[in-house]
Amino acid sequence: MAEALSIGRPQRAWGRGRLIAKPLDGRTRLQEFYQEGCAKIRLPEMFDGRMEAVLINSSGGLTGGDVMDWRFEAGAGTHLTLSTQACEKIYRASAGTTTVTTAIRASAGATVHWLPQETILFDGASMTRSLDVDLAGDARFLAVEAVLLGRRAMGERMVTGQFRDKWRIRKGDVLLHADQLSFAGDLAALTSQAATLDGQVAFATLLFTDEGCERHVPALRSLLADGRGAVSHVAIGGQEKLIARLVAPDGYSLRKLLVPMISHLRDGASVPKVWSL
Repeated sequence: MAEALSIGRPQRAWGRGRLIAKPLDGRTRLQEFYQEGCAKIRLPEMFDGRMEAVLINSSGGLTGGDVMDWRFEAGAGTHLTLSTQACEKIYRASAGTTTVTTAIRASAGATVHWLPQETILFDGASMTRSLDVDLAGDARFLAVEAVLLGRRAMGERMVTGQFRDKWRIRKGDVLLHADQLSFAGDLAALTSQAATLDGQVAFATLLFTDEGCERHVPALRSLLADGRGAVSHVAIGGQEKLIARLVAPDGYSLRKLLVPMISHLRDGASVPKVWSL
């Protein structure tokens, strides 16, 4: 009887990927590479000594009960950019929740850019996501996470469902950033309130930490339009960060805000090429 029940269970997506970068002759090189299940990693050829990794979910989307686990380490003095091949789609869950965990470590003098494309939550979706980052005291880190509550151009909207997102970013011995977001139940009513999204369906968080990062505040604020976000500088225990919160009516409008800000913090370099494919 137990065997018959197990055969009838829905198939679930599961993936685990790990990448460790090391310095070699002034360039960033691969030290360790591992992929399992539907988690795939591809490394486009780079000519400037840096490394770019493209993360792929070969299952094509996630739903309740699916699990993805990503682990990355940047060795001393390396430069690692992490992005995704496409927007991650989270479909309606018949049971359980989608679980996505990401852990990043950066050693002394390393630079890591965490730049996944948007996460799209469909009506009835359930997702639990976490980002855990441990940085050396002089490491540089840029992170962006953008979320779309449905695709407006397709006439879609996330009316009900659940989304939980947790960030923990440590730098040196300091807990530099702790973020806990939870949406559940009647999202249409919740996100219509002025204290949440005020009816917008696209939102993003951008975080940047580097010595003297306060100097970027005027430039980033000048890139905001129509009051669709805010930029703050915070210093904690000798470490500092920039935080930008953005909202927009759709994904295209959100990208128009995000891309120039990312480019500014990447010293003029644009977003990874996979963003435009």
